[in-house]
Amino acid sequence: MEKEDIKLLNKGEEEEMDLQGYRLCRWRLALVGFGVICTGGFLLLLLYWMPEWCVKSTCTRTTARDAEVVLLRSTDEFRRWFLARVRVMLAPGRNPFHSLETQTTSPSSPTDPFSSVSPLANGHTPYPSDGSPAQELIKRFADYQPTKIRYFTFHSTKYYWNDELQNFEVLTGLEDLQVDSFTLHSEHSEGLSKSQQEYRRLFFGVNEIAVKVPSVFKLLIKEVLNPFYIFQLFSVILWSADEYYYYAMAIVFMSVISIATSLYTIKKQYVMLRDMVAAHSIVRVSVCRANNDIDEILSTDLVPGDVIVIPSNGTIMPCDAVLVSGTCIVNESMLTGESVPVTKTNLTNPGPAEMGVETDGAYNTEEHKRHTLFCGTDVIQTRFYTGELVKAVVVRTGFSTAKGQLVRSILYPKPTDFKLYHDAYLFLLCLVAVAGIGFVYSVVLSVMNKVSAKTIIIESLDIITITVPPALPAAMTAGIVYAQRRLRNLGIFCISPQRINICGQINLVCFDKTGTLTEDGLDLWGVQRVENGSFFMSEDKACKENLVKSQFVACMATCHSLTKIEGQLSGDPLDLKMFEATAWVLEEATEEETALHNRIMPTVVRPSKQLLPQEPALSPDQDMELCELQSVYEIGIVRQFPFSSALQRMSVVARLLGEKRMDAYMKGAPEVVASLCRRDSVPVNFPKVLEGYTKQGFRVIALAHRRLESKLTWHKVQNISRDHIEANMEFLGLIIMQNKLKAETPAVLQDLHRANIRTVMVTGDNMLTAISVARDCGMIPPEDTVIIADALPPHDGHTAKITWRYTDKPSKTTHLEDVNISLDDVCRVDEPKTQELYHFAMSGKTFAVIAEHFPDMLQKLVLHGTVFARMAPDQKTQLIEALQGVDYFVGMCGDGANDCGALKRAHGGISLSELEASVASPFTSKTPNISCVPSLIREGRAALMTSFCVFKFMALYSIIQYISVTLLYSILSNLGDFQFLFIDIAIILVIVFTMSLNPAWKELVSRRPPSGLISGPLLFSVLTQILICLGFQVITFLWVQQQPWYTVWKPYTDVCNRLANVNESDYNNTEVDDHNIKNFENTSLFYVSAFQYLIIAIVFSKGKPFRQPSYKNWPFVLSAGSLYAFLLFIMFYPFESIDEFLEIVCVPFEWRLKLFFLIIVNAAVSVVVEGAIDLRMYRRLLGFCCPKKRIPKARYMHLAQELSVDPDWPPKPTTTTEAKTCPENGSTCQIIMNS
Repeated sequence: MEKEDIKLLNKGEEEEMDLQGYRLCRWRLALVGFGVICTGGFLLLLLYWMPEWCVKSTCTRTTARDAEVVLLRSTDEFRRWFLARVRVMLAPGRNPFHSLETQTTSPSSPTDPFSSVSPLANGHTPYPSDGSPAQELIKRFADYQPTKIRYFTFHSTKYYWNDELQNFEVLTGLEDLQVDSFTLHSEHSEGLSKSQQEYRRLFFGVNEIAVKVPSVFKLLIKEVLNPFYIFQLFSVILWSADEYYYYAMAIVFMSVISIATSLYTIKKQYVMLRDMVAAHSIVRVSVCRANNDIDEILSTDLVPGDVIVIPSNGTIMPCDAVLVSGTCIVNESMLTGESVPVTKTNLTNPGPAEMGVETDGAYNTEEHKRHTLFCGTDVIQTRFYTGELVKAVVVRTGFSTAKGQLVRSILYPKPTDFKLYHDAYLFLLCLVAVAGIGFVYSVVLSVMNKVSAKTIIIESLDIITITVPPALPAAMTAGIVYAQRRLRNLGIFCISPQRINICGQINLVCFDKTGTLTEDGLDLWGVQRVENGSFFMSEDKACKENLVKSQFVACMATCHSLTKIEGQLSGDPLDLKMFEATAWVLEEATEEETALHNRIMPTVVRPSKQLLPQEPALSPDQDMELCELQSVYEIGIVRQFPFSSALQRMSVVARLLGEKRMDAYMKGAPEVVASLCRRDSVPVNFPKVLEGYTKQGFRVIALAHRRLESKLTWHKVQNISRDHIEANMEFLGLIIMQNKLKAETPAVLQDLHRANIRTVMVTGDNMLTAISVARDCGMIPPEDTVIIADALPPHDGHTAKITWRYTDKPSKTTHLEDVNISLDDVCRVDEPKTQELYHFAMSGKTFAVIAEHFPDMLQKLVLHGTVFARMAPDQKTQLIEALQGVDYFVGMCGDGANDCGALKRAHGGISLSELEASVASPFTSKTPNISCVPSLIREGRAALMTSFCVFKFMALYSIIQYISVTLLYSILSNLGDFQFLFIDIAIILVIVFTMSLNPAWKELVSRRPPSGLISGPLLFSVLTQILICLGFQVITFLWVQQQPWYTVWKPYTDVCNRLANVNESDYNNTEVDDHNIKNFENTSLFYVSAFQYLIIAIVFSKGKPFRQPSYKNWPFVLSAGSLYAFLLFIMFYPFESIDEFLEIVCVPFEWRLKLFFLIIVNAAVSVVVEGAIDLRMYRRLLGFCCPKKRIPKARYMHLAQELSVDPDWPPKPTTTTEAKTCPENGSTCQIIMNS
């Protein structure tokens, strides 16, 4: 088929996939069925494991439009395959947003997006079947021709065929219509009829985030069909055929325990997730109908376009909805981690007159989140108009909601990409190759010795089961389970155990600032007012009698989103501190008071009586009531424009009691507020004063005010856009807030620096404040240079450019010097230069421009980027991706507010918030400071080293056993059933599960453990130990045959002089040893190999610098000591019953001494060689054999090497680099250098 037939789904999104259409082919199905029968079902298993093979072997290619089966492939680095069955649905209409009354009776038109002109495809049964809502609707609207709609379901999302796009697409909700504010109010605020609601439900489904808990049987089948368990089943059948019943039963017992534990864990996680989602997910809601009726329905019946009534006492939102009337106080902690209540205002209705002048753009949940109530969030209380209800239009339902997307990310996570697991598979393939050699050797040897065909098959296949150890997954999991338990004891909870190993590789940690590095609370340090374009001296408090009626204090008292919940003032901590500093009082109208008025009763603020100046005494002729009214000073908040992180400001419209004209007050980021004020009201020295505060680490908020025109009435204000209000303001001054570092922060960062772990600050705060905090906490040493990057996008025909500012060396430069660098700057490699210590700092806007126009430059900047300020939540995630793009292992630590995406994307995300938002983070810490970060990395390193030790041990165990069996095969012998049992159960399992118990080393060191098994020291270690074990086993095998007492063992053979008075005739009726287990070679190799397992366990059980020494792991010491004692006991003091059980024979005492000597030498050689490898002597050997310059593997190391010899990096204050506009064909730009 042509490449055009490959469709791209979810373009540019996280779940982007390629789609290919297929049609079932009967003769291929029959052929595959025959193959399944011939292979005893193995082909079916193979097709189950490989979806791509399954589809291609049973189907033929066709267009996506006519497909019966679609083959999907993710476009990310994992390139995973999925298949989905295409179904056909009958519906009375073609588009969910069309009214049924407007549907035509003519055949489907190709221009209609959701129509399908083809007949019911390929004999598919219509779905849903008879009796479904679709059939009921079709009967009700019998005059309309049923439409066939093709769709498939993937990861809880339905994809519908769209004829207009010639592709499958997801129906998200009301946003698909690209409606603006005016259209939302005029066309979607009346509600839907019941028939419209039922019709839309056909497309959008039930409004429920259904986490289906699979039955135990389904989970069991899925678990058992794992390739490893299939291999185990094959092994058990083989061992049973060879009469190794005990060992087979032991493996079955282990597998049953492992499967049962796995099923319990998976089932428990599903149940926990279902319970978390199900809580309050189904509630009764009131919906408005088109005829102004209000119906009570279940929330599961909601569809996009429904208008719901938010009850005054609050509710848990069952969907995403946009407020069209009224105001809500919402707790969004479930999604954002913000535990403070958030005020949600209604989406303004600009009216038809304003539509032509200026549009607010299409509604979008992200851009209009201050008007959107998200699914799962808790509406605490509402405020409303008399006679009008608080209404919201349903925008998204089910898995399309914000909560649904979060649940989908948990249900269908991306696989963990880690070199260890990739290398583990390669290593197993190497073991399979070794097993293949043994298989061929065994077959050839058996054929030469004329062994029966049955024995040849069993013994040859047995080699494979010996080489690939069946206990490997359980052994690898043990270390992670123990690490998870230790983390729990440290107050760190983990929902993704596989991430623990990855945390051992972290070499860069990003920190949020507020609430993570610094305290949550802000303290008011002081205020600095402005009058007539000049700053006053700074003042330590604002609650002074002479300021009580000033616009500055009025702005502090009104410009906030505070509310009273159960009598307590609640809201953003910054707003709380600012309002408390005024010593004013806030009063909100009760529900009863609001009902008496024809509009929302405004929130009122007024100064406490102590602050107001004393009123003069009344004259007898003055009206008492009138005078009291004049003496009351209170301000009503008429309209609120909530804080927006994109706009970096908030504003309110307020009116002083008794005044006709209203006032607008604004607060926000100083640079933003100043840009919206009249130039004459902003002091000339504003930048210098602001820089002075931010350099000292203060958080600065600017205030502004404007007297509004008298023509602006209350009703007009309710519908006016904030752009009309937030313009031509008068600058009032600055509020200076102090944000103190947490006590633990500097020490933890120092520990990370000592361990060569980079630290980066990612914050939404001001740039200079962030730099100051970075210096205070030690993230930027005092002697290092900070270079601020300011990027400008292309404009007026000019290309994008970056301006560099050196701000931290005032002694050398008296002013900020600028360096311009062009869009396509070329790095020139020149002679090496001395490395300068510098750090880049940039804002979110700059980051966005650089990411778009300077992609190559971005990699250089993140190499030394330390402060990223004013970063939006999605930019934090992009930064994590950029750092991962240059091969950093990135950790992220945040307090949960706006950090969810970054926490999820990082290799190791740790949330300091215990709220439900931490579900998105792999790790959650009970300790609300960053001391958990070194603990997590230490435990990760310990777990990673444990995984390496266990994998190396299991590999050596299989090779040692392989060597023993191969040597014994040469004399047509083997290890006995109970010898296998003793080695695998008593030695291997006991050692594996105790050697994993070593706790983490007490401090972080600068070395990092290797990231994969395919690395110099690990491979060298494994190969040398294999050679040592091979050498000593071969010596034992050959040496025993050279002993003067050696003979081919028979039941009456007596080399220990035990049977002096027994005749040979007494053994004539003795049971014949068919497998030739009992012989001197077997016994000698059993003794030596048994000690080799223990020697390797001790040699590989590494301690410092990543784990505590093995002698502190008392279960391991006790287990190893007991096994050594037992083996020495049966070796030197043989017990007949033990010898019979293990099928070992008596050998002379002097041979036992020689074996003991061999074992001692073996242990000494193994320890010395491993010690030499730990001292990196292998590097000197490799360097001597093949001397060459070492090339770094990680991309950030390559970049560092390149930049170290680039004379133009970092950009200097004396150079300007400019470029002409680059041709579109990608040719090199001309660079002009000026100094």
